[in-house]
Amino acid sequence: MDLQMTELDSLDTLLRRRHSCRGFLPDAVPDEVIARIVETAGRAPSWCNSQPWQVIVTRPAETDILRDKLLAGMGSPEGGRPDLPFPSAYTGQHQERRRTCGWQLYDAVGVTKGDRAGSAKQAAENFRLFGAPHTAILTSGTELGPYGAMDCGGFILAFCLAAEAAGVGCIPQAAVASMAPMLHDHFAIPEDRMVLCALTFGYEDTSHPANGFRTDRAPLADILDMRG
Repeated sequence: MDLQMTELDSLDTLLRRRHSCRGFLPDAVPDEVIARIVETAGRAPSWCNSQPWQVIVTRPAETDILRDKLLAGMGSPEGGRPDLPFPSAYTGQHQERRRTCGWQLYDAVGVTKGDRAGSAKQAAENFRLFGAPHTAILTSGTELGPYGAMDCGGFILAFCLAAEAAGVGCIPQAAVASMAPMLHDHFAIPEDRMVLCALTFGYEDTSHPANGFRTDRAPLADILDMRG
């Protein structure tokens, strides 16, 4: 029991330490470290062990090419066309949490309310990949639908935790998936695979202001409903 609780404490520590990194150093992550992160993430559970996830990982030179294409595509007809529809709305506590996170980020980087130029510049950081040297484009089989996407959520968490354990910063990015048509074309991703998100990663720039805040988590009472 003591050993089990020690391992649970270690996992809790890793989860608390992990955060969405929005400022990276230019240094490349060694291929062997990337391979270990992906291999570890591949241990995530999935429906019927289908393991629907596949990732296309870019090294720095390819990341720069993709970065330029993403920035050029902002506002184009190819933008705003994700393979998996984005949420139709955020209401109630979901809306409140989203707003709180957004204002925490804006406060950290000095964007004030009504500063449209500042907010647009920060939004563009999503397509600049926050200056990261790497990104991983995550796809799932189209035939698996929402259950394949749900399984990939486990892969995303495992990837983030593996990266954190390896000393690598990471941020899952839905914004990149809004450029799904361009990503299919650029990477020759077949139509029978859905682009779900990007997992952008590299070594964290701890001096970057966007890395200076942390989001809160809901209390246990908001999550747990124990019966019987």
